[in-house]
Amino acid sequence: QTHLVESGGGSVQAGGSLRLSCQAPVYIYSANCMGWFRQAVGKEREGVAVIGRGGDSIDYAASVKGRFTISQDNAKNTVYLHMNSLEPEDTAMYYCTASSPTGRTCRVDVFGIWDHGTQVTVSS
Repeated sequence: QTHLVESGGGSVQAGGSLRLSCQAPVYIYSANCMGWFRQAVGKEREGVAVIGRGGDSIDYAASVKGRFTISQDNAKNTVYLHMNSLEPEDTAMYYCTASSPTGRTCRVDVFGIWDHGTQVTVSS
């Protein structure tokens, strides 16, 4: 168990919004890039967004740029994924992940540890 505590998934209609939260133990949060990946049924895992602890290394998947925003609250060891203009194609299990930086950069396509995930379902 990684002790990454995710919340905020649910069902929403297309065009709606959801916010996911992920709280990590301080020893994980302070040493890693924090982000999200998703996996839909029958599809490959896809990195969604990632942020470095200093907030200066942020990366998004092309499919969510302009719609999703990742943010952090370092005092709470928590990262958030604000998802707007949701589309049915965003339906997936979303996993919070803590990964090591590549050099000094956090990359959305690098996955580290993760936990149970939270389901996001977008209906048309």
